Amino acid sequence: MTAVGPFGLSVRDQALEADVQAGLAAVEAGLLDATKSDVPFITEAAQHLVRAGGKRFRPLLVMLAAQFGDPHAPGIVPAAVVVELTHLATLYHDDVMDEADVRRGVPSANARWGNSVAVLTGDFLFARASHILADLGPEAVRIQAEAFERLVTGQILETAGPRDGHDPVEHYLDVIAGKTGSLIAVSGRFGAMMSGVDERTVEVLTQYGERLGVAFQLADDVLDIASDSHESGKTPGTDLREGIATLPVLHLRALAGQHGRPEDLELLELLDGDLTDDARHAEVLRRLRAHPALEMARRDTVRYAQEARAMLAPLPDGYAKAALAELCDLVVHRAG
Repeated sequence: MTAVGPFGLSVRDQALEADVQAGLAAVEAGLLDATKSDVPFITEAAQHLVRAGGKRFRPLLVMLAAQFGDPHAPGIVPAAVVVELTHLATLYHDDVMDEADVRRGVPSANARWGNSVAVLTGDFLFARASHILADLGPEAVRIQAEAFERLVTGQILETAGPRDGHDPVEHYLDVIAGKTGSLIAVSGRFGAMMSGVDERTVEVLTQYGERLGVAFQLADDVLDIASDSHESGKTPGTDLREGIATLPVLHLRALAGQHGRPEDLELLELLDGDLTDDARHAEVLRRLRAHPALEMARRDTVRYAQEARAMLAPLPDGYAKAALAELCDLVVHRAG
């Protein structure tokens, strides 16, 4: 038994392990093929993040969901390539919006080649994903289009912020469901659909993916504050420094508004100040790590992971179902 996929998922069956490993290897080859261009510079830019690695969480979910039907059906690997290409494309665009300098341990595309090249490279990846989708049929195109609409809507809602009178925490959870949950839900859906299972199983794996996707992002939010390592792929406190209001910060603001404790108001004042100052940044991190808001965010992560696990109940017992359940545990474990 060896670990596969993100976080060292343990697959307890040799046949399943072989299927998943072969599928992920085929996806990797498919990603390199899909990012080739007749223009060498485009190839270099498009393969920049592919070659930097990544968890390949979405392709893994496609492979596991396919185990409930025919795991060797011809549409499975192309569908996994589509979801990963789409994810990679959004990273190019996100880094421009966030003015990020580093992604996956390498200079971001915008830092290396400028914003215009980064945006256009993301567009190139979307185009290649659409080309592959066209061969998977109109239903797959429609599903991907709907997910992409949700993803972009989530990004716009994040940029616009909550409406007056709308709970910022609920608004943020809606944003995450769109930005992250939608594409991970499609991963489960495509794996099931392409493997030929019945509609009920497709829906179960879609809903599982949606909830797991939210838990996955919330675990990143917790890690950004709680981790002393680079588990999240970023330096701890990166979101804080960039002024991104993640779930622990939103819980802090809500608690401060409800109770008005002097220590909470003081922490908010620090948080709203200049966090490019290393000493101030370190102090905010130290206080947030000891604050109940962080534990509240952990509980939210656990709740979504438990909902994802509960969605699996109608599926037949077996190694694939056990692996999907373990993914829920591993996501929660990241949030510590």
